[in-house]
Amino acid sequence: MKHGSHGDVVKRLKRAEGHLRHTIEMIEEGRPCPDVAQQLHAVSKAIEQAKRLYIHDHIDHCLDGSIEDGADRASLVEEFKEISKYL
Repeated sequence: MKHGSHGDVVKRLKRAEGHLRHTIEMIEEGRPCPDVAQQLHAVSKAIEQAKRLYIHDHIDHCLDGSIEDGADRASLVEEFKEISKYL
């Protein structure tokens, strides 16, 4: 199922991909370690933000929508536990 925020998630992941490519180039060029570490941090943060947005979107649209549709409470709680471990 595709949600409205998935486009934003893809943009964030593409940004992370660009940071990662640049980081690899920096290492291959022998750039200073602090500069490479900064780029690695940028990669990590971009992925973390994409993950958080994706999971929150799932909770808002899938789980909340399932509640409205009368889904079984126990299965919703289990699904929430499953996805929340990735936060």
